[in-house]
Amino acid sequence: MGTRIVDVIASAGKTGFYFDDQRAIKRGAFQDGFAYVGEPVTPGFTAVRQAGESVSVMLLLDDGQVAFGDCAAVQYSGAGGRDPLFLASDFMPVIERHIAPRLKGLEVSEFRALADEFDKITVDGRRLHTAIRYGVTQALLDAVAKAKHITMAEVICSEYGLPINLSPVPIFVQSGDDRYINADKAIIKRAQVLPHGLINNVETKLGSRGEKLRSYIEWLRDRVRKLGGENYRPVLHVDVYGTIGIAFENNLPRIVEYLKTLEEAAAPLKLRIEGPVDVENREGQMKILAELTSMTHDKGVGVEIVADEWCNTLEDIREFVDAHAADMVQIKTPDLGGIENIVEAVLYCKRKGVGAYLGGTCNETDRSAQVCVHIGIATRPDQILAKPGMGVDEGFMIVYNEMQRTLRLIEARIRARVRECAAPAPAVPAPAPSPAAPVAVVHVG
Repeated sequence: MGTRIVDVIASAGKTGFYFDDQRAIKRGAFQDGFAYVGEPVTPGFTAVRQAGESVSVMLLLDDGQVAFGDCAAVQYSGAGGRDPLFLASDFMPVIERHIAPRLKGLEVSEFRALADEFDKITVDGRRLHTAIRYGVTQALLDAVAKAKHITMAEVICSEYGLPINLSPVPIFVQSGDDRYINADKAIIKRAQVLPHGLINNVETKLGSRGEKLRSYIEWLRDRVRKLGGENYRPVLHVDVYGTIGIAFENNLPRIVEYLKTLEEAAAPLKLRIEGPVDVENREGQMKILAELTSMTHDKGVGVEIVADEWCNTLEDIREFVDAHAADMVQIKTPDLGGIENIVEAVLYCKRKGVGAYLGGTCNETDRSAQVCVHIGIATRPDQILAKPGMGVDEGFMIVYNEMQRTLRLIEARIRARVRECAAPAPAVPAPAPSPAAPVAVVHVG
């Protein structure tokens, strides 16, 4: 009999950042210190910015080990077609009442089938909140890995038929609003992709003609050269939250011309722009991004377009990819629910030749970030987000260290197997003659 779950314990937690009402911010809520002044607009919010919450799901195994994952939701919950605000007090009872009884007694021998089963559970005809599906399937992956005494990355490679690759995945850091100091931190740590930038306001961050963002990109280019030296060439990746579309009234030819000036400002560094436009509905977003991506290619503009808003679920990602609606897709991990969907999303992007950005949110936890590292090691996306938080140091440390630990563990296990296979077979001594058997004596001469 294999390893089984004997009990399930849920605990309330905090995330690495905050829930922000994106619609209220776009409508003019302004910052007062670290808080926002203004009335919340999105249902469920009691303030424009409020503390992020999580729930840990711990699986007690019959061999004494504990596997766990963290339920968490994105910073901009309730926006862009996402599930509503995830508050521990609202959803811990759901886990205890509807999930724990189904988990108890289960044998944890295979991740993929279990994850699919729990990702599809419905309560009163509705699927569970994406945050619950996210955390429960993390715990299941950890349980299978503990039962097999291997890493979570190795479980995924085994079940999905993926090769083991011991090279690290490029890490992308996000600066938050402290986009100058935190860019310096990312450069000093030699992050492969930076800085995110949080360009979510036309007047204060982009500029009415895009001039503020262009100046910032020029500063980034010069700062990389000054602090990093000539042999350091990170990718510049800036999230603009649809503000380019707002500034240029979604006029695509004008946007393409503007993107060309950003490419020139970034040179010789590669530039990615995430969320250049946001038309606030899924079909419209897919259509306008497809047109914009096609136009940049036709005009020879080398800026890569990254899809984010309204591209939330595995089904969304497949449709955006099939519509050629971006050069790269952010796989915003909590939005996909069960983490088996994250695996499938990365693999689908790679099969179709579209960049895979294993992202997520600053509003996750150390645990969900660690589990995502294992998914990244197994599936090999183009980049993985340093998370949680907006401080650079903490998120980068969590993701980098988990990646290095895991890669070294797998490498050590491979080397041990190689040594075992290469070792000469032990000599087998000749059997001693049986005392009952006669011994033949041959005389010579």
